[in-house]
Amino acid sequence: MTYKITDNFDLLLKVLPSELLSAFTKLKLNPDEILEIVLDFGRQPEIRLANDQETTLLKREITLHDLNYVVQHIGGFTEDNRAGVERTLHRISAIRNRKGTIIGLTCRVGRAVYGVIDIVKDVIESGKSILFLGAPGVGKTTMLREAARILSSEMKKRVIIIDTSNEIAGDGDIPHEAIGRARRMQVPAPSQQHRVMIEAVENHMPQSIIIDEISISEETTAARTIAERGVQLIGTAHGRSLENLILNPTLVDLIGGIQTVTLSDEEAYRRNTQKSVLERMRPPTFDIVVEILNWDHMRMYEDSATAVDTYLSGEQPAAQIRKRSVDGKIETTLEKATKSSSSKPKKTPLRQFHEKYEQFSERNTLYSESLEYEPSHTNLKIYLFGVSRKLIEQAAKNLDLPLKVTQTADDAQAIFTLKSLYKKRPKKIRKIEAEGVPIYILKEDTLSEIADTLANILNA
Repeated sequence: MTYKITDNFDLLLKVLPSELLSAFTKLKLNPDEILEIVLDFGRQPEIRLANDQETTLLKREITLHDLNYVVQHIGGFTEDNRAGVERTLHRISAIRNRKGTIIGLTCRVGRAVYGVIDIVKDVIESGKSILFLGAPGVGKTTMLREAARILSSEMKKRVIIIDTSNEIAGDGDIPHEAIGRARRMQVPAPSQQHRVMIEAVENHMPQSIIIDEISISEETTAARTIAERGVQLIGTAHGRSLENLILNPTLVDLIGGIQTVTLSDEEAYRRNTQKSVLERMRPPTFDIVVEILNWDHMRMYEDSATAVDTYLSGEQPAAQIRKRSVDGKIETTLEKATKSSSSKPKKTPLRQFHEKYEQFSERNTLYSESLEYEPSHTNLKIYLFGVSRKLIEQAAKNLDLPLKVTQTADDAQAIFTLKSLYKKRPKKIRKIEAEGVPIYILKEDTLSEIADTLANILNA
């Protein structure tokens, strides 16, 4: 299928120094294949193309004068080091040295793609709240932009976009035409997104609110507040799949949260399960969860509450698969729920962690003479970002928990970090969140705080 694409690419080229612009013209590249233009001080400028290809734009190295020229011709940088070209969807991200001087720029080409939402247009128009998941770069923000246009211009609804970093509606005070009649509220800093969310519903009476990248507990709480007022929510969150969302202790609240429930002997026997089980705490904020595999292939859970309950019971929930063929036809098939190969519920690392903790929850000794400890079990692998390894291992030893500290985040099933570090949103944390790995946040790096956090996680 052919989509209508608008990218205002000529406006991005105008912010480049004349020498770079001339070099680009000589290359005769197809603008539709260009993803980013990378300008780093002391290095040759590069153009990143689709399919992970790169080409050199100019043989000479980039100077500070080149970088300053670009900075002077774009909008100002915000707290997250992002700027843009007014009334376009292009994003300019800065790299600074320790003194704050800009020494690198990533000029990302922003495009409005009309027609991409058609594969789930009926769901958008249903009025239900929808959460989009998917890998970074798969097109979640593009889907939100199209959803805003459909709801505001075709359905004539009152739509408010919460636009952190101007990702959805572009830079400048006048939003890009791709969002239709939707109104846009800009966010001064990523940490303020939850406040603007509440302000939107309290001050502007929207029928639909669109939010990109829900990532912290304050935002999940704000989203739940909005949904409880009867407003349709359409948003995205970090994670590739529903399972990623369920295992994320912060974002799981978007689909109802999880708590540990102790059953009676009779009930446990009736369910053919253990006495201690994981259950959903409350109705989900989002009625529908959509996993974006690509623009033409999606997996949808039409009832997120049932899907979460099914997953917690040890089964893979049923899902609707939608695919768009070359001629534009949408084919729908149903993936049935699949039972666990065992008669007992599936034991995920999270469930094993719960069980192990409950066996030793009555032990309350927090201090020990020896700090040398290597867990005898490796049921749950943890990566530490700014947290003391000695303290986490000491807490594990005192509680006799099956934890093991990994050397890299890639090998971990959970991440422990400090609140002060998490708030800064470092690149590593953002990457971990995008992969859907659960992140547990500590207020401070102390033995008692670590023990309390473990208890809170397992009894939430």
